[in-house]
Amino acid sequence: MNSIRTKFTLLTLSAIIVALSIVTYIGVYSIKTLGKSDADQMLHLKCTTGAMNLETYFNSVENSVETVSAIIQDNLETMPPEKLGDEVENVRHLFSKMAHNTNGVLTYYFRIDPEYSKAHPGFWYVKENGNDFREHEVTDITQYDTNDTSALGWFTIPKAEKKGVWLPPYHTENWGAWVFSYNVPVYRQGQFVGVVGIEIDYATLAHEVEKIKLFESGYAFILNEHSHLIYHPQMESTLQYGEKVAIDSPDKVKGDQHVVYHFNGIKKEAVWVPLSNGMRLYVTVPWGEINSVWQRLISRAFFVSFIILLLATFVMMRFAGRITKPLHELTNAARQVADGNYNVVLADTSDDEIGMLTRTFKGLVEKTKENIDSLNRQVYIDALTSVRNKAGYGAYMQKIQDRMDSKAEGLAFAIGVFDCDNLKYINDFYGHDKGDIYIKKASQLICRAFQHSPVFRIGGDEFAVILENDDFRDREKLFALFRKYREESRAAAENEWEQANISMGLAVYDPENDPAVIDVARRADKAMYENKRLRKEKQQLRR
Repeated sequence: MNSIRTKFTLLTLSAIIVALSIVTYIGVYSIKTLGKSDADQMLHLKCTTGAMNLETYFNSVENSVETVSAIIQDNLETMPPEKLGDEVENVRHLFSKMAHNTNGVLTYYFRIDPEYSKAHPGFWYVKENGNDFREHEVTDITQYDTNDTSALGWFTIPKAEKKGVWLPPYHTENWGAWVFSYNVPVYRQGQFVGVVGIEIDYATLAHEVEKIKLFESGYAFILNEHSHLIYHPQMESTLQYGEKVAIDSPDKVKGDQHVVYHFNGIKKEAVWVPLSNGMRLYVTVPWGEINSVWQRLISRAFFVSFIILLLATFVMMRFAGRITKPLHELTNAARQVADGNYNVVLADTSDDEIGMLTRTFKGLVEKTKENIDSLNRQVYIDALTSVRNKAGYGAYMQKIQDRMDSKAEGLAFAIGVFDCDNLKYINDFYGHDKGDIYIKKASQLICRAFQHSPVFRIGGDEFAVILENDDFRDREKLFALFRKYREESRAAAENEWEQANISMGLAVYDPENDPAVIDVARRADKAMYENKRLRKEKQQLRR
């Protein structure tokens, strides 16, 4: 025990223990800090992304109703009162187009205040069993006091507020369904005329919220500003609509709109974002799932450190440099990762415990980087048209390419490319705002024809659609339907920027001649330009 070898062994072992303890502490601290930080970022990003998608949908509903109400008010300002019936018919036709192009619409209506006109009550259209809209018998407003907002809220509340309002979900007496609606009052020369509104199927909101997932059992739900329940995935089992959820008095407040609370005996962490219609979107994840990743990594780090210590007892002198160097590199890598640099370079040539620790850490870094990249790839919606953007197109094409590379059996698809003619002329002559209308008109027309296939905006005035399954088999019918809609739209358009002058091209995947999905896209693009050329020649001949 008193030999130099023993003393040196004890001294070296003590130094190794101290050094290994320091390295382990730094690694554990870095992993814990990084794990918590990444979990918080993922939670915030998921909530923000989900709110953006919901806001995009709500904005599309608001824009539809606001557009109709603005047109009505403009027409009424210069129209004699006796022409009100004609205006109702015009609005009936206009509103039909708006409703068909707005997802989730269950009913739409233009109801006129009996005090303004008893001869023209307006109209109410209802979508029955997912079919086309049919006119429904309107509610007799004369049976209500329109100044009392406790009844007939879709009519009385916007009248009282004198502005467009979202109403929380309610059960319609005439239709017998849960809906929530956006309603806008209409005025003529300061006099209240009536209300324009759209009722959205409650199931549409539920579907959009249910798509928001995080980790294994994280989910989203919606409360109003008083913490009363609007939608929750467990509403059919343990919760009821309108029930107050005790999340406004949480166990801990981690920051603005970030809380820790208990639900059904489970500790959870949630982030919420206010929506423009007064609701709040919450994304919540069990506390255990948030911390499980870095806790497992810390356990592994302690285990590996213990193994390293045992081995170091036998090979400390000979392999001291070999052990110290990779630990040092691993510590530096942990610091870089904690600082946000995921592009760390670690040697992975050894088969000992240090190599295991290195590969485990590299796996964590790669997985974390993949998770962040995956979240970034979720923002695929084009702000102007609400269809998928070019990034979404690239991701979708990559999935098809992966299936091609794996020789997936029965792979069949087609790519359609569309280009808006004369967009530069519209922008230069009428202004970019009219150019935006032109682009949105084209997007709506394409989406209307290809309702069951993904539509992408891949350039300023260029769109693409990918046809698979039934739409692939019916591609000729769908393109014929598109041409029909295009001609109808052009005939009905009053202004050049509302005309849908769109060239199109289609290419079908040929396994023998298309080694890559980009080859199909190029052929579709070439077919589109050929179609554009032929259409121009045809127009010149007509002139």
